[in-house]
Amino acid sequence: MKSWRVIAFDADDTLWHNETIFEDVHERYRALLATYHDRATVDRTLFAAEMRNLELYGYGVKGFMLSAIETAIELTEGKISASEIRTLIQLGQGMLSHPVELLDGVAEVVQRVSSHYELLLITKGDLRDQQRKLAKSGLGSFFAKVEIVSEKNEASYAEIFRDHGVAAEEVLMVGNSLKSDVVPVLALGGSAAHVPYHLTWAHEAVEKHPEAEGRFFELKSIRELPALVGV
Repeated sequence: MKSWRVIAFDADDTLWHNETIFEDVHERYRALLATYHDRATVDRTLFAAEMRNLELYGYGVKGFMLSAIETAIELTEGKISASEIRTLIQLGQGMLSHPVELLDGVAEVVQRVSSHYELLLITKGDLRDQQRKLAKSGLGSFFAKVEIVSEKNEASYAEIFRDHGVAAEEVLMVGNSLKSDVVPVLALGGSAAHVPYHLTWAHEAVEKHPEAEGRFFELKSIRELPALVGV
């Protein structure tokens, strides 16, 4: 633990709620298309469109909504009305303007650990939306550096650590996604604390938990972080 110099945080569903907003829109989307297809078909087709378009649109609300409109046109065989498409656009606008709601304990924990460690924020998604959420969160001043990347993998983490002048072994990454926040950092020789969120996007699922004795930690909530890092 004493070798950690930097604590890096994920943002969505680690510091503030995000997937619940998507799930609420998913429910409204299913209802909109209920007269055409069952929810399983809607979910399967939408997810396939998101994966197909990920390289083109990237992560975030805007890419999701473009895939949702494309899927709606496909599943209705072009019968969806302009009014219904307008409804989809309004749902997306609502997501982009949604209030930022911090997870329980986040404000206190981030402030506490910032007094003892240098903090980084490493998140992926739409640049403008992530900047908006950080500004509204009230947490921005606690982070020495903010990185908003198109993908969170070994290469992107290695570049961030190199640019920041820190070795992977000196970093503890904190996040809710095993795929994006834990596995790549462990592969580089760093440490990671997994703080599960009650909802997980299918794209972030992994088949099994990673094994890295002394470097991988499972926390029930972010409130357990100060004890882990000794503050």
